[in-house]
Amino acid sequence: MASGGIRQWAGRGLARYLSAPTHCAPRHAPSDLDAIRAVMQPCDVLLVEGRSRFSSAIKFLTHSVWSHAALYVGSGLLPDGHCFVEADVVDGVRTVGFGEFSGYGLRICRPHQLHHADALAVIDAALRRVGHRYDLRNIVDLLRYLWPTPPVPGHLRRRLLALGSGDPTRAICSGLIAQCFQSVRYPILPLVEQVRDDPFCSACVREQWHIRHHSLFVPADFDLSPHFEIIKPPALEGDYRTLPWS
Repeated sequence: MASGGIRQWAGRGLARYLSAPTHCAPRHAPSDLDAIRAVMQPCDVLLVEGRSRFSSAIKFLTHSVWSHAALYVGSGLLPDGHCFVEADVVDGVRTVGFGEFSGYGLRICRPHQLHHADALAVIDAALRRVGHRYDLRNIVDLLRYLWPTPPVPGHLRRRLLALGSGDPTRAICSGLIAQCFQSVRYPILPLVEQVRDDPFCSACVREQWHIRHHSLFVPADFDLSPHFEIIKPPALEGDYRTLPWS
């Protein structure tokens, strides 16, 4: 076996190990999938509190409970009841159904006032990436997730996700989704620069927006973005005074 094949084999083994579940207690109770399904709209981003070794590292590095994200493309477009596009470190970019997220804490992030034509373009961009695989020969890119809580200063943790060749880094699903939204120039968390056109005019200041590289996006960015609304399915049925408190 050539050295590239050996590295690919070892990389896939490491990816499978990182994808295995841990016994860490989740912060969020499992979400009601029926309630989630009832309110989802195309281009919604579903955030997931994952429980794998890979998820534990992402949670630590991003200061967030959200370790995974999937793009809802709607029902009827895909076979077998699949309606999400997501990036997986082992399987690459794939489609899944609601059942993939059963038992997890979930959050819905909805792009505010996304034009219909742009929504179709975002979905098309995601579907065109289905089947893309990651070059797992770059084992160094995966090793950063092997130690869930590396001694890295807080302000450098996000940068740690973007080191290396970028292949397994792109497996952080938020990078895939960010690329799709950036294809229609929809903002997530842009870099905003204050530009002074006239150095002698204190009031002559304007904003200049810059697109952040997709590899620097993490799942929590959709939660933090002012351009995405947080959609909460109805939690209570009936009178709250009848709840079975202990």
